[in-house]
Amino acid sequence: MTTPSSASLTLLQAGKLPHAMLSALLAELPTHDPQLLLGPSVGEDAAVIDFDAGSDHLLVVKSDPITFATDQIGHYAVNVCANDLAVTGATPRFFLPTVLLPATHATAATARLIFDQIGAACRALGIVVAGGHSEVTHTVQQPVVSGAMLGEVPRQQYVRSGGCQPGDAVLLAGSIPIEGASIIAREMRERLLYNGWQPAELDAVANYLFDPGISVLKPALLAAQARLVTAMHDPTEGGLATGIAELALAAGVGMEIDLDRAPVSELSQRLCAAFDLDPLGVLASGALLATAAPQHVEALLQLWSQAGWPATVIGQVLAPGEGLYARRHGQSTPFPIFPVDEITKLWQ
Repeated sequence: MTTPSSASLTLLQAGKLPHAMLSALLAELPTHDPQLLLGPSVGEDAAVIDFDAGSDHLLVVKSDPITFATDQIGHYAVNVCANDLAVTGATPRFFLPTVLLPATHATAATARLIFDQIGAACRALGIVVAGGHSEVTHTVQQPVVSGAMLGEVPRQQYVRSGGCQPGDAVLLAGSIPIEGASIIAREMRERLLYNGWQPAELDAVANYLFDPGISVLKPALLAAQARLVTAMHDPTEGGLATGIAELALAAGVGMEIDLDRAPVSELSQRLCAAFDLDPLGVLASGALLATAAPQHVEALLQLWSQAGWPATVIGQVLAPGEGLYARRHGQSTPFPIFPVDEITKLWQ
């Protein structure tokens, strides 16, 4: 009989599984099939499946739960899944949500609200709800929506996080942390008002969910269709810093990043500072990470600019084994590592 080691009995922190642990666990699963072109690995956002060798299109599939947000949870669920499909170059088509409501305080009004949010978000992106599941259960303390989304991508157009090459530029479209700032403004509103924040300020940040919004569908599909990117990634839990680390891990490369070039709005900066959060480690849906060969950078920036998406070069891809490096105020600094998303501090 095998006795568990003390390390295996150590409680895990809230958030994603540590990258090394996740890699080891995935390695033990049956993940190999000739039709599975892109399977589960750290840094990859979705699976790419070749169901029909004679077809010009590939199936792309993603699943994701929403566990941090309660307000507008249906909107988050749809858009987070859609983003993960979009960064492969895929157009989202079908959504299957699982809605879990807490038995202690579930109401018909709550169920109606979440379904309305899912419906509105799907209609806005042209997505059809194809099925799913709903349940009132004692196993959750707040509403949870976990969704699976299916989409399709032209065979020659699909992009993977592991596609970047040494010498590529690292780009960020949008700003950070759109998703995290909106959640803070919504979930911590009463506390912030008590501490002197103005209602108009909190309303503005709460509305980041819709303007500029957390969807990166438009810039991701434009980049993929134009064949201007070597890799794309949706930085969500763990923020931009974790997204960059995952992008590097997926490709097995190093990166050098100028942290000062990552745009953070003044309101988001202040909101994070109010809870001693580093914006680089806060939920970052609403921003798009990408890499591009040097000769394609200007065309990509122009393409995004014409579509109303500001973007900037924040670093470059280094050779395998060179690790992650950061610069701040022109000086080298350790690359920021966030074992869990900074936003978890709100509930500690």
